[in-house]
Amino acid sequence: MLNNATFTQKRKFIVKLGKMLHKYGTPAYRLEAHLLNVAKSFGLRASFIITPTALTFVIWTEGHENEYTHAARVEPGELDLGSLSRTDELVDELSNGTRTLSEADERLDYINDLPNPYNRIATGIAFSMSGGAFAMLMGTSWNDAFWSACLSLIVYIFVLWSERSKGVAHMLEPLVAVVAALLACAISTYLDPSINIRLVILSAIIVFIPGLALTLGLAELSARHLVSGTARVMDAIMLLFKLYFGAFLGMAIGFALFGQTEFIPPQPLEKWTSLIAIAVLCSSLIVIFKTKAKHATWSIVSGFIAFGSSYLGGIYLDFTLGAFVGAFAVGIYSNLFTRIKNAPACIVSMQGLIVLVPGSKTYIGLNALMSGQEFLHTEHIGQQTFIIFMSLIAGLIFANVALPPKKSL
Repeated sequence: MLNNATFTQKRKFIVKLGKMLHKYGTPAYRLEAHLLNVAKSFGLRASFIITPTALTFVIWTEGHENEYTHAARVEPGELDLGSLSRTDELVDELSNGTRTLSEADERLDYINDLPNPYNRIATGIAFSMSGGAFAMLMGTSWNDAFWSACLSLIVYIFVLWSERSKGVAHMLEPLVAVVAALLACAISTYLDPSINIRLVILSAIIVFIPGLALTLGLAELSARHLVSGTARVMDAIMLLFKLYFGAFLGMAIGFALFGQTEFIPPQPLEKWTSLIAIAVLCSSLIVIFKTKAKHATWSIVSGFIAFGSSYLGGIYLDFTLGAFVGAFAVGIYSNLFTRIKNAPACIVSMQGLIVLVPGSKTYIGLNALMSGQEFLHTEHIGQQTFIIFMSLIAGLIFANVALPPKKSL
């Protein structure tokens, strides 16, 4: 059926598919491999150059009777695991012959136009839950968790505002950090002097901390996708700088307006609350990443596997090498998920990586470097962060060798 389609139909479909998968946050090395597989199934030869902000497609027939080049400037994609799953299912249907190419092309348009499966209220609750759960994971207090959840909800209001205003969208990251810092300072002075101001700010903006982006960028670099990996890493670093500057500015203004109160250490959380935090965090990420309901349980389990395996690895090896054990376990689990459910591995691996990535440690280290203050007790934070990043990448590579993935996505 595919052989009967014209070259023009095939190359239009590949270009549209590539743009959509990029929009849904697919890493460059996975996207290029997937598009090459699709082109091969069409009986075409192809070459792709994928970066976070540019796509280049070169598609030709075996004897070069037909050749097509397409280049496009695009915006960096955001994770939409539900649409990614639907697109992958569509490609499988096309390969199996259950859909014609013209039907698949129409289906791509349908998937692209689908609204968010979770309404704004559910998404707002998910933002709030993610902030509170992260504060719990950091082992602080119920006070910090409560106020982090409240500020995360206010941060989501600014996210909704950015959808209607280009000006707000352009300065969203430093703006939400400034607002979170101002409110945290006001809460500390007038409502609750027992909150850890800097930790509450970090928890409130944790959705924006680019730990996952840094990990994906390093994974692309390890796969020899140098341009895309470098661009993604530098974009993540600049985002981190914007967030930190916003928080730094907000605290300076907040202390000037409201003054500083003496910190009253609260009762720390019990260790068992980390299990609740993992469940809450992974549940909120299902909504934020727009994961399909049928994959929700698998995603939550991934978070527990990441946490449990890294914890055990830290006990028997080393804290930083625990990240290697966790990433290895998540990689094996996600590849098993692919074989069992015939769906992209990243649907569940992203949840595990979010639990493992040290984006918060990078922020804490930046704070210690710039202000000389540590709002959590951390030793050798820079060294730890670097080793954890390397351990994550190594763990994923070893997992793909031990149990090769069934799908390119």
